[in-house]
Amino acid sequence: FRLSFTTRQQREISAILCSNRQNNNNNIEAVSTMSTAKADTSNNDAPPETSSTPPDVIDVTIHPLVLLSATDHYHRVARGTRKRAVGVLLGSASRGSVDATNSFAVPFEEDSKNSSVFYLDHNYLENMLAMFRKVHAKERVVGFYSTGPQIRPNDLRIYELVKRFVPAGTITPPVFVIIDVRPDRESIPTTAYRVVEEVDSVVPTGGADKSGGAAEGRKSFAH
Repeated sequence: FRLSFTTRQQREISAILCSNRQNNNNNIEAVSTMSTAKADTSNNDAPPETSSTPPDVIDVTIHPLVLLSATDHYHRVARGTRKRAVGVLLGSASRGSVDATNSFAVPFEEDSKNSSVFYLDHNYLENMLAMFRKVHAKERVVGFYSTGPQIRPNDLRIYELVKRFVPAGTITPPVFVIIDVRPDRESIPTTAYRVVEEVDSVVPTGGADKSGGAAEGRKSFAH
């Protein structure tokens, strides 16, 4: 993913950003009479009365503003190091389709010697979400991003943490997106993942013959 643009491309990106700002202004006017609490609980992804099984993620759209923001985030905090940048994806989700229109960076650190140790600033995340709700009332948490470039052991734990901030009643699960900012990459710079649960084995519940048991599952990311 390169940040070198022609004059024509720069005009196109500027037009996209202006369009996004105009859409956000329209959203603010439409919800100006709603309280923050109402905006948070308003959810187009609420399950229908006849639905019993949550839909899987079938489509993920990442807008250019998210790519530019994530790349800028990486160059500010991790360029020239083995670190990665992590942030929250905002947008909308409906019946398995996720539309990430915005994002914000989150202070994040990992222990290079112990992959199970990491730090993510919860208070900062909560404060940023509160501010975004005041400005972009219709945007909500739809997942998180990482500059990867590969999935790491802590990503499932980060996923579970971000999942807490998804509005109640949401049936489309959050997504994890790797945004590869390496300049030599020629293919699409984004890869989206969903969490799937697989049955590993049957754990005996007890008894002399050890018969019977409960299936033990584990979660992993699937593209």
